[in-house]
Amino acid sequence: MELGLALALARVDYVQVGVTSQKTMRLLPASGRRATQKVVIGDHDGVITCFGIKKGEAMPVFKTLPGQRITRLELGGALNTPQEKIFVAAGSEVRGFTKRGKQFLSFETNLTENIKAMHISGADLFLCASYIYNHYCDCKDQHYYLSGDKINDILCLPVEKLNCITPILACQDRVLRVLQGSDLLYEVEVPGPPSVLALNNGNGGDSGEEVLFGTSDGKLGLIQFSRSSPVHKWEIRNDKKRGGILCIDSFDIVGDGVKELLIGRDDGMLEVYNFDSTNDPVLRYDHALSESITSIQGGCVGKDGYDEILVSTYSGWVTGLTTEPVNREGGSGEELKISQEMQNKISSLRSELEHLQIKVLQEREKYQQSSRSSTAVSAVPAFSVNDKFTLNKDDASYSLILEVQTAIDNVLIQSDVPIDLLDVDKNSAVVSFSGCDSEPNSNFLLATYRCQANTTRLELKIRSIEGQYGILQAYVTPRIQPKTCHVRQYQIKPLSLHQRTHSIDHDRPMNTLTLKGQFSFTEIHSWVVFCLPEVPEKTPAGECITFYFQNTFLDTQLESTYRKGEGFFKSDNISTISILKDVLSKEATKRKINLNISYDINEISVNHTLKLIHPKLEYQLLLAKKVQLIDALKELQVHEGNMDFLIPEYRCILEEADHLLEEYKKQPAHLERLYGMITDLFIDKFKFKGTNVKSKVPLLLEILDSYDQNALITFFDAAA
Repeated sequence: MELGLALALARVDYVQVGVTSQKTMRLLPASGRRATQKVVIGDHDGVITCFGIKKGEAMPVFKTLPGQRITRLELGGALNTPQEKIFVAAGSEVRGFTKRGKQFLSFETNLTENIKAMHISGADLFLCASYIYNHYCDCKDQHYYLSGDKINDILCLPVEKLNCITPILACQDRVLRVLQGSDLLYEVEVPGPPSVLALNNGNGGDSGEEVLFGTSDGKLGLIQFSRSSPVHKWEIRNDKKRGGILCIDSFDIVGDGVKELLIGRDDGMLEVYNFDSTNDPVLRYDHALSESITSIQGGCVGKDGYDEILVSTYSGWVTGLTTEPVNREGGSGEELKISQEMQNKISSLRSELEHLQIKVLQEREKYQQSSRSSTAVSAVPAFSVNDKFTLNKDDASYSLILEVQTAIDNVLIQSDVPIDLLDVDKNSAVVSFSGCDSEPNSNFLLATYRCQANTTRLELKIRSIEGQYGILQAYVTPRIQPKTCHVRQYQIKPLSLHQRTHSIDHDRPMNTLTLKGQFSFTEIHSWVVFCLPEVPEKTPAGECITFYFQNTFLDTQLESTYRKGEGFFKSDNISTISILKDVLSKEATKRKINLNISYDINEISVNHTLKLIHPKLEYQLLLAKKVQLIDALKELQVHEGNMDFLIPEYRCILEEADHLLEEYKKQPAHLERLYGMITDLFIDKFKFKGTNVKSKVPLLLEILDSYDQNALITFFDAAA
């Protein structure tokens, strides 16, 4: 889809390697101005492939032997010289190769975990495992830092511009951490978990201090990291609900002397942004691929003089979007004139395809014969699954994204906890639900998604109920023989709709739960990990920790502070405190730990929570009322021939009918969910007073059916 930029790009698929990780493909510097560049890419088979394009064909430069999965690939070299040395991270080792494929470095870091992120600047090597940052100079230890949450990416501001080493860590807890040596210089909050960092313009901008960040929930921003404090330059929200950002590059694809911003997302969306007169980015071009984009680079690959955007995808395809015009000429019957070079390529591909089809038939026959023999050994074909299970703040639902290196046949979803499956526009799979018996087996959901041919990526949306916790399982079956299946498990946590935040409103009426007992810091931390999402599994450093959370559905908040032997939990929602009390008691009982539990309930908090629910409930009731009127209004319109006689409110309902129906369809059980939250709040309020009010619930539901906020608050106050 073109969006007003003078940019016509043609897609070219070059080669396919093995499955790739984020940031594992780079373009080597060109030997001359506008000359074609070589591509180097590392995959999960541990193979580094370097190739160039000659007459439309990929010509290998070198290819290494298989080994450990390659998790990062970077280019390096002496400062202020062409960066043409190739460095790869695999396991806990970093290897270096020349542009001809000769290995000159093998550095075993002795890290206890695999390398997740890497940056190279001259003789300086910056590596990150899950929580650990290490800085080496000439392969000798320099600095070390233990992060409070998982590190997703690392970058160092350009040393040649700033004459000092300033590493920046992108951490899962929505924070960019700026380091000085082994110490934290300062932290910068960003609007989502940062998944990738890149220097603005490829060099940090004029100051050398400008860094672009992309988040796993699809937001994009630019920050200037001065020595004293950060400056937020701009930020783009993900209004189109596109995938998370995996890769960023700056390149002048238009050829006007100004670099555009190239973005690759995990839903296969490639985007090009240019900048308006106020230096704010504007989306000018996008192109949809069918799988996640793991790396993106601008350069000249296919033909001298023609720039292109080169991407690598999850399943290992290296694809270009080139500015070279498609060889199309209008003839008498608008026929396509194909050059001799293209004809040769087509016939070569045809013969290769025929050869492969014969080989597949032979191998299938061979397998059938061997499987019938008395010495047959069952061979399960290996395949890779890339999955992501994240909470979306915008609609308080979980996104489950499953991506397979080959076409998916079907996905079976099973849950031992009540959840709703929501519609996803991008999802073309056919879903069917099976009846399940929840009583003996705790089986609340069984649904099968049958995928269309060549679907390699499936996105599902799930909404959970707080207080109901268990395991969601996905059985992924690809279209390969013999049939095999991968099982993935996801924890639905007791407070599943809570999301980490860095500050809360301390002026709200709060309820407090206090725990005391003979438990260690590690034990209480493991209980908090069990109860709440987005808490790092590793026990935090120090003796005490405070985490803040916000409920994505109701906007209520939670503060948790704990240390060895005691924990304090504060929330403006009594139901949150009630869930924590029940779950933490159960977890302590399992470990035979005696807990002394006390609570301080603030009566005002109940009405405060009801006021937070009010606009959501009112909106849903109004939406339901409008949807009920649509059919009758349409009948009137047909009967009368126009809408002029209707009052403006009814005319508006008819004009927005499609939008209203679509929104209503997207919110299954939304009203029931709100009713459930109000019911829980009612029961929990009196539970802490030692009163069982379950017999009054039918009366509460009657009040909700003819909803009036004041009547509801009066009922809550009078029910005691």
